[in-house]
Amino acid sequence: MAHGHGHCSCCCGEAAAGSGGDQERGAAWGLYLRIDRQRLQCLNERREGSGALVFRAWEERKDRTQFVESDDDEELLFNIPFTGNVKLKGVIVVGEDDETHPAEMRLFKNIPHMSFDDTGREPDQMFSLNQDPAGDLEYPTKIARFSNVYHLSIHFSKNFGAETTKIFYIGLKGEWTEAHRHEVTICNYEASANPADHKLEQITPQTHLIS
Repeated sequence: MAHGHGHCSCCCGEAAAGSGGDQERGAAWGLYLRIDRQRLQCLNERREGSGALVFRAWEERKDRTQFVESDDDEELLFNIPFTGNVKLKGVIVVGEDDETHPAEMRLFKNIPHMSFDDTGREPDQMFSLNQDPAGDLEYPTKIARFSNVYHLSIHFSKNFGAETTKIFYIGLKGEWTEAHRHEVTICNYEASANPADHKLEQITPQTHLIS
């Protein structure tokens, strides 16, 4: 089973405030800048577009004016496409200090357009969450498993007993690299076409790609 630690207190000591300076630590949580917000999706959000508001600067994690709340039940599912490849190192989840705080977080990598029907599969990593209204707790990922992520899905499957789940902030820590483009490889291949290929093109004209 690809579970994280049952409780975060044993693995989040490094997340205590003041360890390396707020400015330095805030820079480490800059992956929100690398999210493709045009394609960001939050399923079961009560107010359309509110899911995107929880991805912001680490310094704004305690802002209570922006949040997402679930609608029909306690579940929330985020589909987060990145503008390149990401090495995900950690996650912070800020909620209320009550039963609306999410109690379980399940991470899935590189499964675009996930729906709730897809959440029955085994996650790449799962965490039991503690109530964290201040954003002090960091949930470290298995970096080797999340070293080449272009799409991240986060499923909050349950909370601490309320009918709905409320989240103010989700922080993503890691490294970003620009995605490699494959068009160049395709152009090089077509530019060096072999005349002998034309025989195949006559037999199967639907494969003729050169306009």
